[in-house]
Amino acid sequence: MKAATLEWIKKAESDWLLAVSLIRRRKMPVHDHACFHFQQAAEKYVKARLEEANVRIPKTHQVDDLIQIALPLEPLWVVLIPAAARISDYGVRVRYPGNEATALEMKTAHQDARIIRESARQALGL
Repeated sequence: MKAATLEWIKKAESDWLLAVSLIRRRKMPVHDHACFHFQQAAEKYVKARLEEANVRIPKTHQVDDLIQIALPLEPLWVVLIPAAARISDYGVRVRYPGNEATALEMKTAHQDARIIRESARQALGL
């Protein structure tokens, strides 16, 4: 595996672990931050797959757009598009006042990120 791919994976896994730890908070829940880091993990895992295939990685937080780029490599990822579309918005929206995520959104972001993470890890042989 390429060194650059491993760097993407390292960053993705770091976001994943942080988000998982955030959803376990009982006092002062931080739904926004969990959603943001789940989105970041999904985005970086898809970018890792693109990097490994030497596909140019665009500067975007839109996970659904990245999945579209990856479809020639991973045609079965077409099933990930709804999850990717749902999670994409958390890359920017929840970082600003007036756009707070709910507990249900956090749970959905966790599920969406998990399926994308698992698919990317499998594709990367992890």
